[in-house]
Amino acid sequence: MSIEIKVPQLPESVSDATLVAWHKKVGDSVSRDENLVDLETDKVVLEVPAPASGILKEIKIKDGTTVTAGDLLAVLEEGDVAADSSSAEKPAATTPDSEEDASGRVASSEPAGSSAHKLSPSVRRLLDEHDLDVSVIPGSGKDGRVSKSDVMKYLKSHSDEDVAPGDANAAAPGTAAGVATRTEQRVPMTRLRARIAERLVEAQQSAAMLTTFNEVDLTEVMALRKRYKEPFEKEHGAKLGFMSFFAKAAVEGLKKFPVINASVEGNDIIYHDYYDIGIAVSSERGLMVPIVRDVDQLSFAQVESTIAGLGNKVREGTIGMDDLTGGTFTITNGGIFGSMLSTPILNPPQSAILGMHSIQERPMAVNGEIQIRPMMYLALTYDHRIIDGKEAVQFLVSIKQTLEDPGRLLLQV
Repeated sequence: MSIEIKVPQLPESVSDATLVAWHKKVGDSVSRDENLVDLETDKVVLEVPAPASGILKEIKIKDGTTVTAGDLLAVLEEGDVAADSSSAEKPAATTPDSEEDASGRVASSEPAGSSAHKLSPSVRRLLDEHDLDVSVIPGSGKDGRVSKSDVMKYLKSHSDEDVAPGDANAAAPGTAAGVATRTEQRVPMTRLRARIAERLVEAQQSAAMLTTFNEVDLTEVMALRKRYKEPFEKEHGAKLGFMSFFAKAAVEGLKKFPVINASVEGNDIIYHDYYDIGIAVSSERGLMVPIVRDVDQLSFAQVESTIAGLGNKVREGTIGMDDLTGGTFTITNGGIFGSMLSTPILNPPQSAILGMHSIQERPMAVNGEIQIRPMMYLALTYDHRIIDGKEAVQFLVSIKQTLEDPGRLLLQV
């Protein structure tokens, strides 16, 4: 029986998607729930699984095509013939540890459910483009998972092996020995990168952005983390990081200055009596901001667990639209990349964003004495249309005071 495979219902507010890559070709056998194709939207990559086991009979839409919900992608011929056809068409494995897949690539015989095969769409595309076997690439991720950086590192380390010593100029006829060729490559933006660019320009054009700065002494927070890090993880199964302290401190500041938790809609100011904090996460596809909802009602352990779970979903490409929509305030941490100071840009329609930076030991005057303290610069970018400088400065001071005396979080003072 023939089964039509169509574009699934797209997330709310998403009108179309781009067909990124087919993972099967016509004539390949497929198993039920096996991913056939990746569809990229402005926010997430959607996987289209096979509705049944069978043979991929026909592909209707090529890579790079824009599709909408309900479009016919392919036709699948259902039936047990898939197993027989697969064995008849494929040559026998050359070694006990590997076999050739439907695309002609040698792939590991490790079970498909293993961590090595839980690859993001960008990693799968890179492997296909360079005809690589994932089993030969060392993975640096959790449980040995292979990331895009692992593949790029492997390609770089093996690039010199592709040219024999006597063929150094083979790729550039007529050039002098030892002169490197100069090339350019035109690559279209991914939908996510294009959407990020659009939103950044929108933020610049629609808001009166201004940034104010302060610094915070993290001596007490670091002492708390050092003292309770191990029992916290043992008790809650989550690591005690800095982000939970900053998220909780931000909530206390937002309660004191509600306009910073507000947004603009036309000529109206929308005040929110809830605290959904966006946490900026860097991924292979670009920056994403998943939302930790009702932070005021969560414990430190719940905040840390939620952030860790959302971060994993972003990096694995399994984040959903529900995880990315909404949010009343955002925190971004450029310090993990070594940033000392920056001016974060608003995440519309929010009216403020807090920027964390690298922790640096600096000599500070404390009670008339010079002491070395772990210091961090803070930056708050805000929409000056509704937030006055006084409120922005006092909000940052509130965060500074809370973090320098974290007992305030317990007493809510």
